[in-house]
Amino acid sequence: MDRPPDHIPDPRAELRVLRERALRGPSERATEAQHAKGKLTARERIELLLDAGSFSEVEQLRRHRATGFGLEAKKPYTDGVVTGWGTVEGRTVFVYAHDFRIFGGALGEAHATKIHKIMDMAIAAGAPLVSLNDGAGARIQEGVSALAGYGGIFQRNTRASGVIPQISVMLGPCAGGAAYSPALTDFVFMVRETSQMFITGPDVVKAVTGEEITQNGLGGADVHAETSGVAHFAYDDEETCIAEVRYLLSMLPQNNRELPPAFPPDDSPDRATPALVDLVPADTVRAYDVRAVIEELVDDREHMEVHGGWAANLVCTLARLDGRVVGIVANQPSVMAGVLDIDASEKGARFVQMCDAFNIPIVTLVDVPGFLPGVGQEHDGVIRRGAKLLYAYCNATVPRISLILRKAYGGAYIVMDSQSIGADLTYAWPTNEIAVMGAEGAANVIFRRQIADAPDPEAERRQKIKEYKAELMHPYYAVERGLVDDVIDPADTRRVLVRGLAMLRAKHAELPARKHGNPPQ
Repeated sequence: MDRPPDHIPDPRAELRVLRERALRGPSERATEAQHAKGKLTARERIELLLDAGSFSEVEQLRRHRATGFGLEAKKPYTDGVVTGWGTVEGRTVFVYAHDFRIFGGALGEAHATKIHKIMDMAIAAGAPLVSLNDGAGARIQEGVSALAGYGGIFQRNTRASGVIPQISVMLGPCAGGAAYSPALTDFVFMVRETSQMFITGPDVVKAVTGEEITQNGLGGADVHAETSGVAHFAYDDEETCIAEVRYLLSMLPQNNRELPPAFPPDDSPDRATPALVDLVPADTVRAYDVRAVIEELVDDREHMEVHGGWAANLVCTLARLDGRVVGIVANQPSVMAGVLDIDASEKGARFVQMCDAFNIPIVTLVDVPGFLPGVGQEHDGVIRRGAKLLYAYCNATVPRISLILRKAYGGAYIVMDSQSIGADLTYAWPTNEIAVMGAEGAANVIFRRQIADAPDPEAERRQKIKEYKAELMHPYYAVERGLVDDVIDPADTRRVLVRGLAMLRAKHAELPARKHGNPPQ
């Protein structure tokens, strides 16, 4: 047994020596090697994440019991993972952090058991769980016991889903089955250059397909933040990344039985928003950045965009209105004209589900010309996958307010939280156009024969477009039929949203009794 020399008679002195060994880690050389890669140690990361002096460690002196392949001669304390709890802005948060200096952060039986325990504690206590991932996968020397450890993590990730916030912070490699745990959590953060995620690495890819690619090219932060959608956030360094994790935690409740934290706002809830009149062009084909609209509406112009680099034609972001957290879903006319496609639908569905799980009201800003047409979209399952966003909205019981900024055409209008699928309040600006399709396309379909037979087809087409707009697309058509609650002045938008959300704060809605739904996949 690795104990202090016999000349230390005081049990308390012995304990201090053991703790010092556990805190110090394997060696100064290992720590220097970690720093040389631009990476912090597990304990340094925990210090950045949690309030100073708040960390309470669990099973610090745990060691593995495996034998063979030289393991019996190497039994470091912690077994390569630091687990415990502390506070972030005074609220309890559970954490585990892989220590890459010990077995490369690889997961063995004891290592996994420590993680299982802290996950069980987080679920029981009803507090968020943050994993600081920097591990080389399963500990090969322990064989199937290590793989079974991953199974226990996945099972707990699933049991905790929608119960407590789960945040995965990728700070090093994450390969093979290990990558499925972050995929099961609510949010994934990555650091550029130092973190990678993939099921099969570059060597295997080359052996099987002949393709040559680097680790970052295959599964780096930007790949997952912009191409695959696996990562919600990507940052240049660990310090910034972990600071943003703290900020995200300030927007989330402790668990699904609580509301997100609220603070008295410095920004007046009655502040007028006249700038919105100029931010959104009346011409429905002119682009603008909907993030400028969001910044004009929310407290102090601050919001935290989720999946900002992926499916950018839909913006999903967390912000505060009158000091209370809201989730905002908005079409982005500056990217692909704001159409809905497969990726945007899946992005929006995931965000809506997260907001609903954690009692975050949803505000939807609508300016959508429809779903993206194309053979690729249809063959890749836009019906099945686009329905995910529809299902998520229909299933959500949190307060929901929808605002049509400019246009809302076709099935995309219905999907973007229209009144017909359960929005609690629906508003529109005076420039809104709600229709089955744009006037040009509608006129070409409805008046095809008249246009073809006219002496001047182009003049006739323009006239029919004008007639269609006047009859079915004027701003008050939907409100006259009860499909919109009110048409509002853009300058009053913030005030209207704040008052609507205040009224809905006591909303109580229940879904039919069932084990669970069967959403489109």
